[in-house]
Amino acid sequence: MSFDVDVGLRRGDAAIACRIEGDGLTVLFGPSGAGKTSVLNMVAGLISPDFGHVRVGGETLFDAATGLDLPPERRRAGYVFQEARLFPHKRVRANLLYGWRHGAGAVDVDETIALLGLAALLDRWPRTLSGGEARRVAIGRALLSNPRFLLLDEPLSSLDRARREEIMALIERLRDALGLPILLVTHDRDEAERLGKRIVEI
Repeated sequence: MSFDVDVGLRRGDAAIACRIEGDGLTVLFGPSGAGKTSVLNMVAGLISPDFGHVRVGGETLFDAATGLDLPPERRRAGYVFQEARLFPHKRVRANLLYGWRHGAGAVDVDETIALLGLAALLDRWPRTLSGGEARRVAIGRALLSNPRFLLLDEPLSSLDRARREEIMALIERLRDALGLPILLVTHDRDEAERLGKRIVEI
């Protein structure tokens, strides 16, 4: 599956425009405030672009010309926000299973837990997790929703060097093993060049 995204958004005197094509992992790269997260939100359906289209795997999710604008829940985006956004009143296992899609084609829970190295964390409360552990749980929850594609917003921000390397290696495994199209936002050039199949500068 691949991305075909060409969207634009006007915000007062400012404008955000972005074109993304291809499969694999695409990095949206640029300084803070450039509009990278807004592009993710347009792809996810959380913001409606003023013009353009969003297609993933040949399916149109948004088209300004025809008025098509699928709601977020029908787009099947696995979105990992800058903050982990785990439910504080649910243990890790319950957080992971929150959005799990049952039935045909469902992602295997045990395989996902093994892939992300989460087995030892399942009975923990979110408040007891390190930043890297919380980020892994957030990625696991996104994967278990059986997404069509992944959106990762600054997944390495606010992590120390060791945790950054841990999550970077995890993203590389996801990129190489799953075959899902991934959009990843960063303002770090080294991260962009290491992880991205292509880099789109904003």
